[in-house]
Amino acid sequence: MTPLNIEELRLEAANQSMPDVVTRYQALVDGLDSKYRQQTDELEMTKMVARQGERLWQQAVRDVQSGSTDDRPLYWSRLAMHRQLKQSRPAFNMAPWQQDILLRAVEKSSRGFSNVLFSDDSEIKILLTGFDPFFLDRDIGQSNPSGLVALSLDGYKFSVNGKVAQIETVMIPVRFADFDEGMIESLLTPVYREKSVDMIVTVSMGRDDFDLERFPGRNRSAAAPDNLNILTGASKQHPVAPMFNRKELEGPEFVEFSLPVTAMQSAAGQWKVNDNHKVTSVAKGEFTPSSLSELQNETSVEGSGGGYLSNEISYRAVLLGERFNSTIAVGHIHTPRVSGHDPKVEGEIMKQVKAMVIAGAADL
Repeated sequence: MTPLNIEELRLEAANQSMPDVVTRYQALVDGLDSKYRQQTDELEMTKMVARQGERLWQQAVRDVQSGSTDDRPLYWSRLAMHRQLKQSRPAFNMAPWQQDILLRAVEKSSRGFSNVLFSDDSEIKILLTGFDPFFLDRDIGQSNPSGLVALSLDGYKFSVNGKVAQIETVMIPVRFADFDEGMIESLLTPVYREKSVDMIVTVSMGRDDFDLERFPGRNRSAAAPDNLNILTGASKQHPVAPMFNRKELEGPEFVEFSLPVTAMQSAAGQWKVNDNHKVTSVAKGEFTPSSLSELQNETSVEGSGGGYLSNEISYRAVLLGERFNSTIAVGHIHTPRVSGHDPKVEGEIMKQVKAMVIAGAADL
């Protein structure tokens, strides 16, 4: 039996704390297990596992778009599928590498990666990412409004300036290893290469208001664990570069996003939308540059988005776009933070992000 990791081991505590959340999609988890135990064909089993993960994503999307304001059932059900794949056995002797393929299949498909499908009539295409819940050892019931935003907007179509616009979304894990292994580059390289979208918006939970993060920084500096309780050793006194292709990610210390700021700030909602320029560098500490040129000789400690993975996803997204000489608008939205799960507040956050993205699309 394959050992469970830290994320999967939290399932027991989560089930005791909020069984209705954890077991909301139990039928899909049980369906995976029964099919898995009966399967004798490796290729068919991989297809089945991927399809079951995709069904989980689609069900979570349907639920949120039908009125739910809870991103957590998707997260916990994905982990339950992982547990089933690790603790059950198919009807043939499976090697560890084969099991790893299955785990990756359910992981990718249940995050919407297999579902980024724009309609033929879509003239403005927007890719948006959300994040899993995190800091779950502080609060096992923690939600992430960015994940809720992603579920609420997947496949959403609207009209702007006489054109059909469409949003497609994916969910990103809060794990350093996935970033170091190139998950963001794998997702966005074909997008930039094929110029297949008009705007890329990464979203995460942040501070008191909305922040559009102007200057992402290269280095990690948050002394906080990821969802596997991994610590990078980084701190504000000792910033650390992330990895890519098994070496340090190469790039400038700071980059600048290209979202249509003024338009997005004009969207109606109950929170202020800041064009956040604030950064921290080794030499100057915390300061607020007015332009990227002021950051040319600085070493990054925190970008505008901080020193954790929300800053890093925007840095990697902007950096990759620059390497493709892309004109695709790209940048990060930090939402107001919530404590635990707050359906009312998260519903309002969801509405305001939607308004911001629509306003941004109108300005492309």
